[in-house]
Amino acid sequence: MARAGLAAFLLLLALALAAPAGAQPASAWAAAPGPAPGPARAIGGTALGCLQGAAQLPLEGVGYQAVRISRNRHWGHPELIRFVQEIGREARRRGFPDLWIGDLAQPRGGPMPWGHASHQTGLDADIWLDLEPKPALSRAAREEIRVASLVLPGETGVDPARFTPRHAAFLRLLAERPEVDRLIVNHAIKRSLCEAHRGEAWLRRLRPWRGHDSHVHVRLRCPRDSPECREANPIPPGDGCDASLDWWLSEEARRPPPRPPGPPPALPPACAAVLRAPG
Repeated sequence: MARAGLAAFLLLLALALAAPAGAQPASAWAAAPGPAPGPARAIGGTALGCLQGAAQLPLEGVGYQAVRISRNRHWGHPELIRFVQEIGREARRRGFPDLWIGDLAQPRGGPMPWGHASHQTGLDADIWLDLEPKPALSRAAREEIRVASLVLPGETGVDPARFTPRHAAFLRLLAERPEVDRLIVNHAIKRSLCEAHRGEAWLRRLRPWRGHDSHVHVRLRCPRDSPECREANPIPPGDGCDASLDWWLSEEARRPPPRPPGPPPALPPACAAVLRAPG
């Protein structure tokens, strides 16, 4: 093992052993230099889980370029890696420019010290909604990519100068993939899509949330090889184009309550072994 890799592993091991079982700090998961060995297993839920046997997304591929590579967050369950590569090829075939691929998961999944509460089981991917033509950039240049918001200030609607029918077509491409559980977008984007596509079945998979105004968060279904994987609550029936969207403009929605005091919930017991595993 190289000296840098050995040092990172020793730090990882020390942090893991110092923490109670199932309550490893996010810094321990971020310190893991590579995946836990063994067959691929997504364990737990996307906001409380981990990942064994992760694969790394090639940082450039047909139809996509990974961004912010220094974060070491382009790992995932092999089914997520395959999904991203297939979407890149299909987007290229349909005439879309290269896609910017943001965070997937850490090498062993688990909680991140900053940036996301989810992305813990290797089944989530952020795809930025910049559909302008773009050159092939160096990896260093892709560290500083910025993408403009598609949503107006105040989140009352989309910016008509930025959000186009091409965005709707791309989101539909993602939503109609059978392995997708849901797509998370800003509620203003969902509202705009409802105005133009109300009643269309693919809208059901687009779920409104705060943020997500310049990227779409893709979440896959639990793979068959991962019986310990836990999916989120089922999406309600219908296209989601109902009065519930108005709630996102309320004061209650604009001022989410703080996290309750106390320690964070424990990860599934199997995650302790994933974190401690050599590799």
